[in-house]
Order: sequence, then structure tokens, then C-alpha cells
Amino acid sequence: MRAFYSDTFTLPLPAEHRFPMEKYRRLRQAVVASGLVAAHDLRVPAAASDKDLLRVHEADYVERVEIGSLSERELRRIGFPWSPAMVERSRRSVGATIAASRAAGEDGVAINLAGGTHHAFADRGEGFCVFNDVAVAARAAQAAGAARRVAVVDCDVHQGNGTAAIFAGDPSVFTLSIHGRDNYPLVKETSDLDLELADGAGDEQYLEVLKTGLDRAAAARPDLVFYIAGADPYREDRYGRLALSRSGLAERDRRVFARWAAEGVPVTVVMGGGYAAVDRVVAIHLETIRAASASLGGGLPAGATSG
Repeated sequence: MRAFYSDTFTLPLPAEHRFPMEKYRRLRQAVVASGLVAAHDLRVPAAASDKDLLRVHEADYVERVEIGSLSERELRRIGFPWSPAMVERSRRSVGATIAASRAAGEDGVAINLAGGTHHAFADRGEGFCVFNDVAVAARAAQAAGAARRVAVVDCDVHQGNGTAAIFAGDPSVFTLSIHGRDNYPLVKETSDLDLELADGAGDEQYLEVLKTGLDRAAAARPDLVFYIAGADPYREDRYGRLALSRSGLAERDRRVFARWAAEGVPVTVVMGGGYAAVDRVVAIHLETIRAASASLGGGLPAGATSG
């Protein structure tokens, strides 16, 4: 199973910044230590090209990101200060999802150890998202003839508003978002299927709506699936407001991979958000990778603790 990483392209942030940039490096180290991905299958992606980005994003926006002419208001909405490193990291993260989607088409499952930047719209970024990696990779797959129909299974706790807006009215892409009803973003977009959960919803409620979501996504008959495996529905997440246990999240992952394996559809996995203690977030993401490996016959996923 191939995995792509971009944590060596580090975005410098103030010490007090709330985005957990450290989790990406630590996740890569955990993947290596676990043996889930062979050393030769852990790869640095090429940066997304302008051609890739312009299938989704407006040319003026891409140019202003590149040269650093975004307004202060636009940067506040994104949540990162501009720097050449921000541009490089953003392009590499998108490139990792493009590369992972190609690998998934060949192997069945592949992973970007970052990604899930689903709050980026065609003309703007927000919520720590500069470019929409899944949308760009979906369009790249369609342009290459690797997929005609695509499904986005977004299990981050926050609605994938940018993804929903980008693909609105496009029958070739089915967008599913399972998220907190009263959480960010305050104003939601309309996905093909939005399944909203009240604050405090736990494992049982989540897994029930997950089945509904997967049934509807499968009915769209996709050739390729993008799975945003957010760690932020976890009950200790600072910004999640749901109450899933680690074992509940591991079961979510198992069911997602089992469904698409049964359907014979390749899955590209991206990590999405996670704002609990970094060690807990890394452990949750590692269980996602373990479940992905198991879906390819790499062994049964180890049971996560319910901590």
C-alpha cells in the first residue's frame, strides 16, 4: 500500500497557533514504526501544477496565492500567514492526493498522510484550507480517464462546504458529508447528501447514519472514492463537539473500507482534521491506515482503545 507525505515541506507557524502541524511528521514516523507501509512505498509527491489546480480553482485566486497578494481578510479566513513555504506545502499536499488517487486505481487503496482540505472553494480558501485537494484530484482522475463518476465520503466533523460548492449540480461527483449540525461552518453549503449530527452524538448514532451515507454513495455507482477520515469526531477533540470513542472511529474506518472493497471501488484516503492531543490524533489516524491495509489483505485492524 502506497502512502504519500509532504510534512518535510513545513509551514512555519507562531508557537501559539492552534493548527497541529506537528501531527503530520509524527504520523509518518508512526506509520514507519508500525510497518504498515513499506519504506519503498512511502513517497514524497510532486507539487500540484497550475494545470491541476485550474481544473477547480479560479486563475486569479491561484495567482494571488502564488505571489502573496491575498488580502489580510482572505488570509484571516484561511488561518495561515502567507509565505513561499505555505504555497509549496499547499501544492505538495494537493499533489499527494493526486498521486494517491492514481495509486489507488492501481492497488485498490492509497493514502495521503495529510490532505482533506475541504473548506477551500474555487475562488478562496478558509478553515486552514488553501486549495481543495480532493476536488483537484477528482478532476485530475476524470481528465485522465481513470474515473467517470467519483464519490467523496467526508467524515470530518466539519461540513465539506468547499467541496459541496465546487461540485454543486455536477452529477459525475457525489458528495457525502457526515458532520456536526451546529459546528463550523456556520453557513453550510448543500452536498448531495448531508447527514448532520447533534452535539454529543456518539458511536451508535454515528455508525447508523454512516450506513445510510454509504448506501446512498454506493447507489451513485462511483468508479473512485475519496475518503476524508477526520479524527475530529473524537470525544476529546477541542473543536469536534461529538462524542465518538477511538474504537467507534476505528469501526467507522473498517465499515468504510469494507463497503468499498465489497463494491470493488478503489479508495483514496486523506486524513482531514484532528484537534485533540497530538498523540491521540496520530493514534486515530494510524488506525485508519491500519484499516486501509486490512482491506487489502494486510491483516486485521488492531482494536483501538476506547479512550
